[in-house]
Amino acid sequence: MVIEWRTTGDIQSDGQTPKRAAEYVRMSTDHQQYSTDNQATAIRAYAEKRGFEIVRTYADEGKSGLQIGGRDSLQQLLADIDSGNVDFEAILVYDVSRWGRFQDPDEAAYYELRCKRAGITVHYIAEQFENDGTIGSSIIKTVKRAMAGEYSRELSVKVFAGQCRLISLGYRQGGAPGFGFRRMLVDERGQHKGVLERGEHKSIATDRVVLVHGPEEEVATVREIYRLFVEDSNSERQIAEWLNGQGIMSDLGREWTRGAVHQILINDKYAGHNVWGRTSFKLKNRHVRNDPSDWIRHDQAFPAIVSQELFDQAGSIIEGRSKRLTDDELLAMLSEILKKNGYLSGLIIDEFEDGPSSSAYQSRFGSLLRAYSLVGFIPDHDYRYIEINRALRRMHPSIVRNVIEGVRAIGGSAIQNLEDDTLTINDEISASIVIARCKLTRGGFRRWKIRLDESLRPDLTICVRMDEDNMTAHDFYVLPRMTLAEGVLRLADHNGLSLDAFRFDTLDGFFALAQRVPFRQAA
Repeated sequence: MVIEWRTTGDIQSDGQTPKRAAEYVRMSTDHQQYSTDNQATAIRAYAEKRGFEIVRTYADEGKSGLQIGGRDSLQQLLADIDSGNVDFEAILVYDVSRWGRFQDPDEAAYYELRCKRAGITVHYIAEQFENDGTIGSSIIKTVKRAMAGEYSRELSVKVFAGQCRLISLGYRQGGAPGFGFRRMLVDERGQHKGVLERGEHKSIATDRVVLVHGPEEEVATVREIYRLFVEDSNSERQIAEWLNGQGIMSDLGREWTRGAVHQILINDKYAGHNVWGRTSFKLKNRHVRNDPSDWIRHDQAFPAIVSQELFDQAGSIIEGRSKRLTDDELLAMLSEILKKNGYLSGLIIDEFEDGPSSSAYQSRFGSLLRAYSLVGFIPDHDYRYIEINRALRRMHPSIVRNVIEGVRAIGGSAIQNLEDDTLTINDEISASIVIARCKLTRGGFRRWKIRLDESLRPDLTICVRMDEDNMTAHDFYVLPRMTLAEGVLRLADHNGLSLDAFRFDTLDGFFALAQRVPFRQAA
């Protein structure tokens, strides 16, 4: 939203013409109804004190600061500046976090740099530093940007942990209940308070939501779907046609499709299990399909509609359809789906008549992305990082072996703990080995995120930083025990003398140092 307005006086009392400025305000959620007003009040007080006339307001209301996507007003502000279509010389922002909580501090700096190059200064009016380009202000501003991003990361971790806890207790976390179920609101004692209709949400923090059976006719329909599939050997398409012929609508008020029936046959909730975390969308980065081992579940959390035996029988039939097909036959079907639709997704695959499900492709080829690549399909979003992470996990054992051989080559001893993959060196030093994927920023700079296992607390962590291709090692960091928020260390190409002192181009460089310095002293 962009608003033009004028302050009450064009000329200040000292007779000087005020400097023209724009203000940018942002609030994170629709619940912060007074946030932008509070920001604007503080900004106007600052403007009056500093001799600014606010001539334009850019406001993003109910917008996250994690990324620029969706923040139409900030994008409009930058577009106006780039085009030279501005009538102001400064931008007033409440603080660094209102400019954005970008996960890469360089992104926030980049947007400010675009303003600076156009001759427009950015003022953070509530911060305790002047944004004047001095070394001190630049250092503080960089720290503030990192803190703004770190706040979102820490909040994400806390929220995720809380959601996992609630799932483990059997409570429902978001999403439509599905055909045959309804969302029941319960209080802190577990007492039912009433069914939530579509679009309704709980309003009391201590209330929770569980799933209960819906109308009897819906429950009976779900059981009939399973019976038709398992006992009568009807396909999902035939069942969908039968449902539509009976005039039965789906929970979304639509006609049934093969995929909609398939989802009922594979969803654990119909056997009474609460499963969450099949996909992730943390920090608004990108949707990720999580490995089943990472799912959060609570078995027998809800009243089951079908028995576990019947649910397993349906799963076996679905899995058996793909076992009869060779890899080439599966890929031929996938190519046919791509040819007919021009695109591939799990839902499109599940809609394909008499073909295996998307989960079958995932099981056979390791991931849907792998199957996509084998038929020449590239998704709009870049999910290569998933495959890269798998490749790095496969590389880990060889790195561990290299470290063990290197320690032994200089006369030491190294034993691998098979339970957690840590090493015990010379019977006294514990070491952990991590591999950090290289990620390029929008500006082409390399970044690495090292996850330190806070539960293991090793004396040394040997970190392998991968190159841009994530196929070869760029260098190695040997880090002493340290405590960090989230157990995460973020590195750039250059990280200061104190940290780069632990950097080695090769493992041999580290072993050469280890021959001169005892391991305990190095740790």
